[in-house]
Amino acid sequence: MDLANVLIQLLNSVQYGLLLFMLAAGLTLIFGIMGVVNLAHGAFYMLGAYLAWSLSSLSGSFTVAILGGVALSVVFGLALEWLLFRHFYQRDHLDQVLLTFGLIYIFEEMRSILWGDDVHGVKIPDLLSASIPLTDNLSYPVYRLFMSGVCIALAAGLYFLISKTRLGMKIRAGAFNRDMTEALGVNIKLIHTIVFALGVALASVAGMIASPVSSVYPNMGSQVLIMCFVVVVIGGIGSVRGALISALLVGLVDTFGKVLVPQVAGMLVYMLMAAVLLWKPEGLFKQ
Repeated sequence: MDLANVLIQLLNSVQYGLLLFMLAAGLTLIFGIMGVVNLAHGAFYMLGAYLAWSLSSLSGSFTVAILGGVALSVVFGLALEWLLFRHFYQRDHLDQVLLTFGLIYIFEEMRSILWGDDVHGVKIPDLLSASIPLTDNLSYPVYRLFMSGVCIALAAGLYFLISKTRLGMKIRAGAFNRDMTEALGVNIKLIHTIVFALGVALASVAGMIASPVSSVYPNMGSQVLIMCFVVVVIGGIGSVRGALISALLVGLVDTFGKVLVPQVAGMLVYMLMAAVLLWKPEGLFKQ
């Protein structure tokens, strides 16, 4: 591999890792703060992709599709938490697994009824359809840089929200000691509702911005869910910082593995997870 190819694969690995972080951040927030094992998290990624396709087809604008999709996904997350998830916070993890596993089938059936079973494509906006030349024969798409930029901006916003705001202080307090936080007058139910809606929105945004490069197809959420759990386990359950570092590491290993050793590329991420757990059973960072 020459320098240009290495640079392209490095950019691809960072972009893939940041996209995984968008998914894993919501998953680790929901589990780390609310204690809910959400196997249906991949369905929110699929929801975002289908919203991007349907809204962009109706409006003719990818920007309108993103803004409308974010609003709809937040409303969907608020309703889902209010109707179902808040009744399972104090339940056993097995009950939560059964609930979210059942939701996977419900969401897939709803997807089939609303949008059908065909594969769809989302057009890249004209403003972002260009490529940046790296050599005479190689170039890098501007849209992939846009994806990385969006993920970095949202990661910075998430860090600021959790670490520097009053709401973030309440979120961290509720994660540390729910009963004491509630005794001090904090509406912990409202905090959980906000966190769940935030997790749904992050996964949906990831699906929206990924839809132009990965297409929109049935069961697309199931394929990313396993990788999200790998990222969360490696980074440390409940740690957003760990999710970011773990996602970038997984993106690097997966991308270069497919290029350098494609015969065993599918195993490398799981070998990485096993090595990290042998070294640090709680993950790279504690909650």
